[in-house]
Amino acid sequence: MNRRQTSSSRGPRSPEVTGFYEPDTGSVQYVVVDLATKKAAIVDPVLNFDPRHARTSTAAADEILTFVRERDLKVEWILDTHPHADHFSAGAYLKDKLAAPHAIGAKVRDIAVLWRGFYNQPDAFAVEACFDRLFADGDSFTIGMLPVRVILSPGHTLGSITLVVGDDAALVHDTLMQPDSGSSRADFPGGDPAQLYRSIRAILALPPQMRLFVGHDYGPDGREPAWEASVAEHKASNIHVKDGIGEAEFVKVRSERDKTLPFPDRMLYALQVNLRGGRLPESESDGVSYFKIPANRF
Repeated sequence: MNRRQTSSSRGPRSPEVTGFYEPDTGSVQYVVVDLATKKAAIVDPVLNFDPRHARTSTAAADEILTFVRERDLKVEWILDTHPHADHFSAGAYLKDKLAAPHAIGAKVRDIAVLWRGFYNQPDAFAVEACFDRLFADGDSFTIGMLPVRVILSPGHTLGSITLVVGDDAALVHDTLMQPDSGSSRADFPGGDPAQLYRSIRAILALPPQMRLFVGHDYGPDGREPAWEASVAEHKASNIHVKDGIGEAEFVKVRSERDKTLPFPDRMLYALQVNLRGGRLPESESDGVSYFKIPANRF
């Protein structure tokens, strides 16, 4: 299995993008580099978690640290595209190691309100204290000299963001999957398949040569994991949203598909960590952190 692959820069306004595949959750972490300045951003880093033993480890994030140090890159940002339901964020761990700010979409505030109710913890998840910046739709920043534009892309969650980097790369998180897999589920709390369709069509309105980097791949039919395809490729062959598929058809297919999918085994753990910026719940008097899991709620 090829667990790391680099998409080369195509010019001065084109980032180099390296994806790191985490097989336990089918997640892809990214290092996005401006080669002219050797400045970089880490996107959607994974903190490993074994749900059988409720044990965390840092192997996936340490692979990124090794890559960054070997390349002598200066990490300017650690970015999460949304509070993930299927894996823990390594944002806090990498922030401590690299002294880089950790950012996420501004609608994480609304997601925190939603999950405070599910966990019956009205004072939990102080997101302003857990993240260094909350990006709103239309915000911009830079990685080195590369401009980055933030697009709010709800549907998978109500606060997911897409990051358009330079002229030809977009980190599209859990909206799209590879063309032979279609799209990501929209049945989590705050998700909405109609919103997801509109978000995807906005992404597919980007230039046809734009490289789209997805958040997950599960290697359907035994193929090797992959995470890059162009706007043109998605419009031509994505099984859920290629040109000619309308919103009503997409919503029907997506909703029927979601009814068959199992509940993620890390979800009720993950939201407690990811809404804290990748931190475990505060340790108790014995020095141990404890998760709170609602029984018979889902």
